Amino acid sequence: MSTSSGLPPVRANGVFALSANIIIDAPREKVWEVLMDWKSYREWNAFVRNQQLTDARKNPLADQTPSVGSYLLISPVHIPPTMSDKWLPSSAFERITALDRDNFRVAWENIEMPRWLLNAERWQALSEVEGEPGKTRYETIEVFGGVVAYIVKVLFRKGLNEGFAAMAEGLKRRSEERQ
Repeated sequence: MSTSSGLPPVRANGVFALSANIIIDAPREKVWEVLMDWKSYREWNAFVRNQQLTDARKNPLADQTPSVGSYLLISPVHIPPTMSDKWLPSSAFERITALDRDNFRVAWENIEMPRWLLNAERWQALSEVEGEPGKTRYETIEVFGGVVAYIVKVLFRKGLNEGFAAMAEGLKRRSEERQ
């Protein structure tokens, strides 16, 4: 069951947090289409190359329409980010905790390990840039907690930060190209 409060995680509640944000010269609806088109990630996202909905055993589902409670396999994940498929990728198994299409927000939490070992919740949100019609602010944050978070922080924080930045830049490029 989800432990999400329905709000973005608080940095102080974890061992460490990652975030990225960027202004995109495209309307929120267009950026949302790119962000939620997981099949196309391989074409533009150097960090997360693919995401797909699965059952609890990680078998892909025929219906790829996301909803709260859905299982999400994020694989491959490239740390550090690269468009090359020759890199040794990792993966993440998540459960969608929030999906608010009207407000352009989506979140998921890691479920591969018991929460006391590793808990991580990632939020992604799009907002209109005040006073700048047609521009969108993309924001993402992930807070890591649990015993394993200390290891992740030491070994992977730099690469994860690079990945978050690369995804934001890729989302910007792809969304602006699609105008």
